[in-house]
Amino acid sequence: MNAPRVCTAAVLRGTGDLRIEDLEIPDLGFGQVLVKVRYSGVCRSQLMEFRGLRGNDRWLPHLFGHEGFGEVIEVGQGVTKVATGDNVVMGWIAGSGVDAQGTQFRSGDGTVVNAGPITTFSNFTVASENRLTRAPSGLAPDVAVLYGCALLTGAGIVLNEMNAPQNARIGVLGLGGVGLSALMTLISMGYTDLVAIDSSPEKLDFARELGVPNVILSEDLENNQQGESVYKDFDYVIESAGRSETIELAFTLVRRFGGKVFFASHPPHGQMISLDPYDLICGKEVRGTWGGSTNPDRDIPKLFDLLNQSGVRLESLLTRRYRLEQLIDALHDLEHGTVFRPLIVFGNN
Repeated sequence: MNAPRVCTAAVLRGTGDLRIEDLEIPDLGFGQVLVKVRYSGVCRSQLMEFRGLRGNDRWLPHLFGHEGFGEVIEVGQGVTKVATGDNVVMGWIAGSGVDAQGTQFRSGDGTVVNAGPITTFSNFTVASENRLTRAPSGLAPDVAVLYGCALLTGAGIVLNEMNAPQNARIGVLGLGGVGLSALMTLISMGYTDLVAIDSSPEKLDFARELGVPNVILSEDLENNQQGESVYKDFDYVIESAGRSETIELAFTLVRRFGGKVFFASHPPHGQMISLDPYDLICGKEVRGTWGGSTNPDRDIPKLFDLLNQSGVRLESLLTRRYRLEQLIDALHDLEHGTVFRPLIVFGNN
């Protein structure tokens, strides 16, 4: 197809001010790629941007969204990793290729609209080459969006950072896209001493369906008076709820002398966590993760093979689909925990 000169996009103009607008697409710069977006996921990071919880947003107005699937329409100078017609996974974690700068679109009233190296809330987008990975053959286009963020982060913690022995006792606190991706990966790798923790009984029921042997309501942990063993002495806890109190809770759950907490998201800007320093002296560890230390070019094919062979049904994470015009609804549903991973659908998909 001929490269379009106009796209329809969700523009964030201020805190809570999201508008669907037609924008003029700029000419491609060095290392940039024009992609026709077919599907986009919605992540907690975009919810925080929309709510103004990430601190001063100096790029307003801007495009956003950082995980998706699409088709390459045109490539700029210096691009060798992908070619016109390729189906690609789009994600925020940098892989190989040119690390191109962001770009600027222009609205009908002449306003400049900023965009970073990857944005996915538009039917066409300009992306940096290193934010694109050729989709493995056989990867369903809608499921592919999970490989742009949630799956790479959750699975990456397990594959690249934990290095847990097979008999490790592992808890996953927060069953959104990242937490469930971590659980699916752990199950695929044969881990059996697993505990899922969340405030939603429905999400815990889903974890049971996946094969997780133990599930716990987070309020039961917080109010635990019995000191039952199922509630403590984890070797590892993956925290993906992204709140100060849940990171602190995860830290209380791991054992002294070697217990580790990995947290995959951060609380709103300005919030701090409070930890008992004696527990640190006694060998507990807590650390954040930058996308599970993943390399998309290496880990997307690896994860696809692992999960495909295990029979895990990733599509079960995509519980509701939305049009671009319903993005605020998708953000609302994500905020209130009624969906695992909202999916924005473009065109006739």
